[in-house]
This record gives sequence, C-alpha cells and structure tokens, in this order.
Amino acid sequence: MRSWGLAFVLTACVVAVSGCASVYNLPSNQPLSAAQPVNTVAGMDPVFTGDVLLALSFSGGGTRAAAFSFGVLNELERSRTGSGSLIDRVDFVSGVSGGSITAAYFGLKRRAALDDFRERFLLRNAEEGLNTKISLGNLGRALGGGVNSSQFPSWLDQNLFDGATFGAFPSDRSPQILINASDIYNRVPFVFGKATFDALCSNIGSYRLADAVAASAAVPVAFAPIVLETYPGGCGARLPAWVDKARNNPDVQPLLRSYAQALGRYHDGSMKYVKLLDGGLVDNYGLSGLSIGMLAAERAYEPMTERQAARVRRIMFLVVDAGRGPSGDWANRLEGPSGPELVAAAADTAIDASVRSSYAAFSALVNDWTVKVRRWRCGLSGADRARLGLPAGWKCNDVSAFVDRIGFDRLGTARAGILEAVPTRLTLPAEQVDLLIQGGADALRSSQSFQSFRRGL
Repeated sequence: MRSWGLAFVLTACVVAVSGCASVYNLPSNQPLSAAQPVNTVAGMDPVFTGDVLLALSFSGGGTRAAAFSFGVLNELERSRTGSGSLIDRVDFVSGVSGGSITAAYFGLKRRAALDDFRERFLLRNAEEGLNTKISLGNLGRALGGGVNSSQFPSWLDQNLFDGATFGAFPSDRSPQILINASDIYNRVPFVFGKATFDALCSNIGSYRLADAVAASAAVPVAFAPIVLETYPGGCGARLPAWVDKARNNPDVQPLLRSYAQALGRYHDGSMKYVKLLDGGLVDNYGLSGLSIGMLAAERAYEPMTERQAARVRRIMFLVVDAGRGPSGDWANRLEGPSGPELVAAAADTAIDASVRSSYAAFSALVNDWTVKVRRWRCGLSGADRARLGLPAGWKCNDVSAFVDRIGFDRLGTARAGILEAVPTRLTLPAEQVDLLIQGGADALRSSQSFQSFRRGL
C-alpha cells in the first residue's frame, strides 16, 4: 500500500467539490452457468508431492516490494539442493499490492520470470497514463470515487500479462498463487481463488490476472475500486461445509468467521457487487489466505491431503517484507505532522500495527498446526501406513516447520536505511531497483531459519 495516492486522502477530506461525476470500474468477471463445472483453477490446496512444502508471501509496497521479492526469487534459484534449485520447489506464493505483481508473474511463467521481469516491469514506468498530479480535475475525480479507474489494469495487461487469465495457472502443479485484495464492504481479505469465485458463482478461469493484481494494488482515492459482480443461484457451486459452520459460530476465530460471512453474502445474493481495494488495508503480508486454509481445516492434516501430510518433512513459510521505517522529521519538533504527512503517518501506524500482530498470530498458528500434524502422523495404524505407502524406517515425528520474515533490517542499519528511503511508487530509477533486488537476495541468504531449512533437506 503506502503510495503517492495517500496525498489525495487529505485533500479529499478538506476540499469540497460539488457536482463531480462518479468514477467507477465496470465488473469484468463472468458467471458460471449451471451446466459448467465449478472452478478447477487457482485452488488453495497444495499440489506438492515431495517431502518439502515451501510457501512465500510478498508484502505490499509498490515497485519497491516487487523488486525486493524478485531478489528473494533470484536467491532461491541460486540455492541448490540434491534435487536441484529451490525455485522449482516453491508450492505457494501469496502476494499483496506491489508484491502481487511479482507473485502473479512468477506463477504465470515460473523460473522463466527471472529472465525478463526486471525489464518488463521493474524498469518500466507503470505510472505512465495515470493521473498523479493534484489538480481541480483530479480532486473532482477523487471525490467521485477515485482518481484513476481502468488505466492501471489496462497497462498491466498490455505490458506484462499479455491478456493472461487465471486459467493460465495450471491446477495440477506448483506453485499455487494467491492474490489478495480487500473487500471494503465486509472489511475482510478477498483472496482470488476457487472458494471465493465459487461463492460468487463466477468463472475465475476467465478472469484477467491484470484485474486481480490491480485490485490488490488499488490504493484508496488514487484508484477507484475494482468491481466484481455476484451471480447468486446461477451455478451448481455450493459453499464448503466449513463456511456455514464458521459464519454461525461466534466461538470460531474472528478472521475465519468474517471471511465465511462474506462468502455467504456473495452466494446468497445479499450483495450485488463486491468492491475491492488495496490488499494492504487488511493484510499487508498476504498471510490471510494461508491462515484461512489452516483455520478452516476439519482434519488435523488439512489443508494438506493425507498422503502429503504423511510424507512431508520440512515446511518453510517465508514472509518477504518490503515495509519501511519511520519517516519525516516532525518527531523532533513541536509542530506536526500536518497535511499529507498526517495522513501517511496514520496509515503507516495502522498498517504496521496490523502486520506485526498478524505475523505473530500466523507464527503461532503454524506451530499449533505442526503439532497437530505430528500427533496425527504418530497415531496412524500399521494399516494406515501401508495404505499411504510409507517406507520402512519412516519416522512419524520427523516434521519441522519454519516461519521467518525477510526484511530490510537483515541488511544492517545503514543499508536498511537506504532501502527504507525508497519511495512507494510504481516507477523507480534503475539504481534503486537493483539495490532492492540485491537486498532481497542478501536478506534471504542471511536468514538462519532459511539456512536451517536448507540443511534439513
């Protein structure tokens, strides 16, 4: 999140512009007919078949985040194990805002994305064609719904994704890609995936990647919300059993219950349109989709399958954080912050407080989940082990999970300060892009948890 668009918020609050025309995006998602099968792409279930589960989440932060996460991918490509490069063993990638651009392109092209993402996006001016100046016309558009509407998704589609839809993501192999936006009516994460589009009775296979990424990066006021239409009763898709259980049970985790209630509203017709803005508003780390998969589990090993849970030995969740430290000099003077500084400071405070608590909650959730998986494995009978094809000498308690945050602070105070000063824009000079790419690679290499994970392979 945190972009040049925040400057418009203050202006919109204090300037009265009357008679301005509404600015909005038309929904572009297509319905599923009753004769069509339910969505089979972009599912949340892992498809890995080995003994390693490797998941990445890329935070928001414009091109700064996209470049830093790209550096992490480059380091994974250079990290070799006995069976090859770790880049080929990535099972999940979750992305928010700027991080969603890297996530979607990597999911589309896999390791080939390393060859041209720098040139096709990181070195380009993704703000060309956008309205970025403060003017009376833009103030009117801001109050009318957003300064920019369809310019950014169109640019992404023409210059990066080449018309690709979610149907281009293979459903039978890794990595699974989760693009995260914010449903601003239900105030919950919106995860572009099978469960969400089944609830909409909409075909995710025909939905453009550019539109999903634009929704994930739609900073309020700078961009008008991306809009999806619901098609209640128009298909054979049913809500999963856990949705009804969660939305009617006040004792379940608030994240799961709120998400289930939103899916219910999409499905029962109480909402005609879903309005989406920057995913960083509710989850700037992109951990919600992974968390929901664990919280919704009805069996100890889910969201893995039985066979996957029996075979997995090493689990790694890498949270790639391109957030920035404190900015401005108003902490050393009596007056201030004021104007855009005040809006930016308030937004940064809310986002940083949210991500710190979400990371702690996610780490605890993974630890609890790992204990449950280990306990389930050790409770398997001899017949179960034979059914699952487990080899002689298999150890039920040989499961280790690692969660680590890869951020600027791993690079030392001086270097972190340089990267934190990089603005959250959709255009950066080549020197800053390359500093961020190298920073992502070096930060991952310095992670003791990641090195322990590698040694355990």
